[in-house]
Amino acid sequence: MFWSKTWNPDGQHVYVTGGSTGLGLSVSILLVKKGAHVSIVARNQEKLDKALETLEEHRVSPSQKILAYSFSLLTAEDSENAYKAVCAGHDGRAPDAVFNCAGASKPMFFVEMTKEDFEQGMANSFWIEAWTAWVAAKEMVRQGIKGKIVFVSSTLGYMTFVGWANYASGRHALRGLGDTLESELRLYDIDVHTFFPPTMVTASYIEENKTKPEITKIIEGTDEGLTSDQAAVALLKGVEKGQKHIAGDWITNSFRASTRGATHMNNFIVDSLWNFFALFAVPIWRRSVDRQIEGHKAEHMEYLRRNGFLP
Repeated sequence: MFWSKTWNPDGQHVYVTGGSTGLGLSVSILLVKKGAHVSIVARNQEKLDKALETLEEHRVSPSQKILAYSFSLLTAEDSENAYKAVCAGHDGRAPDAVFNCAGASKPMFFVEMTKEDFEQGMANSFWIEAWTAWVAAKEMVRQGIKGKIVFVSSTLGYMTFVGWANYASGRHALRGLGDTLESELRLYDIDVHTFFPPTMVTASYIEENKTKPEITKIIEGTDEGLTSDQAAVALLKGVEKGQKHIAGDWITNSFRASTRGATHMNNFIVDSLWNFFALFAVPIWRRSVDRQIEGHKAEHMEYLRRNGFLP
């Protein structure tokens, strides 16, 4: 049904990683407005304190628990410690839902990456969510909680192009993990959803533009992007409706339809229309991108010479 909802966060305990800024904060605000108990985790304590003040302004009941914790989530140990703290805030009970919103990107040319750039890119685009899901799934199964795990990938989890080697790789991997767990965690009645947002105009977006190659910016020129608030609305609406793959705009829906694989359709009629549209739109997009890259060759080789990469 077009209007059906399968999940209501009212009264649920929801754990949001990266909840101090951007998408994580926007999602947390919506969840608080809907009556959820919300626990947010991020690294920066100052930003967490400000986020907590913002969330308090939106509470709808004095009984709501709104808590914040400062942790890194880049390793299994860090993620486990953060999760234990979140559970302790609710007398040891695991959250009913986990929204993985933490992450970062540093776009650049593959041949210019250092070992650290590549490793950090994969950590921030895959492991930072994967470790939290690993910890959460185990505890939800132990406690018999029939909840939700939500991943945040990217439109670049469906497709990719120049400049995104250390980010899109992780986002594609995240899609694979999400699709696998969507199948496997049915054994325990745990739902898994993956969100594929387009460009989000946030502080992180401004930061990534500092290293983003010019050709990447040119290709992205037609993508106006979404605010974190707009993306949060699309994400929560998709989760409420039970969608397994959630897209935030028409561009991402085009790629979702053309690369859906064995993932469940969101709606048979609507997705059939998207499939038909994608038959024409995706090849046209691909051809346009390839031409832009071909036209950038000479300029790029000169750039490499100027920066000492080529003799």
